Amino acid sequence: MANEETLYQVSDRIATITLNRPDKLNAWTATMEQEVRAAMSAAEKDDNVRVIVLTGAGRGFCAGADMSLLGSIAKEGLGQRTPENLFGQSNGQRQNVRPDFKQKYSYFPAIQKPVIAAVNGPAVGLGLIITLYCDLRFASDGARFGTAFAKRGLIAEYGLAWMLPRLVGHANALDMLFSARMVDANEALRMGLVNQVFPQDRFLDSVRAYAKEVANNVSPRSLRVIKDQVYNAMFQTLSEACETAGNEMIQSLQCEDFKEGVAHFLEKRAAAFTGK
Repeated sequence: MANEETLYQVSDRIATITLNRPDKLNAWTATMEQEVRAAMSAAEKDDNVRVIVLTGAGRGFCAGADMSLLGSIAKEGLGQRTPENLFGQSNGQRQNVRPDFKQKYSYFPAIQKPVIAAVNGPAVGLGLIITLYCDLRFASDGARFGTAFAKRGLIAEYGLAWMLPRLVGHANALDMLFSARMVDANEALRMGLVNQVFPQDRFLDSVRAYAKEVANNVSPRSLRVIKDQVYNAMFQTLSEACETAGNEMIQSLQCEDFKEGVAHFLEKRAAAFTGK
């Protein structure tokens, strides 16, 4: 893919999307928004991809919105801009996705493959929001997280007020939002904001090792269905979630990956899942 502000690479069944404005700490722009959306779509459609990793080039993950745009708005006003078109238009959504996962940045949960945020450095403002919509968050020991919005006279943008408390609890979320302070990787781990922290000198190798384990040993069909179950359960009652599980169980017992899952275990060999 020929891109201006991102890199896209596929190897070992892993698609790696890299935010590539290292001189600006990968500050978010409309171009970057469109390129990330296109890369996510390409990875989802590629049968050779089973896991998606999103990371940043250089010493940062994403420093938030490009300040040149915010400076222009502060000086000249919004004009015809809206929150939806501020960083490019949303498009290309599947029709069978619930409206909650069709919002500006909330489309990651609707992608039918695991999306891992490999947070290699500061993730601030919009950069933090992007990580929250990923399925898993791994941080380098030099990563830092911050909301920043209250220090800019702004609010909890793009669903942050909904997502952040669900990951770290209301008290921690309000602390991060009210103080706009920076949270280091170890505190983020204690909060539940990230899944694991890896040393900076072998960070991406560690993330890729996890991604390869998933890509090579787990049924793509199971991943697809389980991800859908978990996110939809956020809007379901327990009885509805159990009903969904019952229906999905019946389907899974008839699929090829179930047969392969039993066979490779009994035959003590590596799995050869097809995703069917």
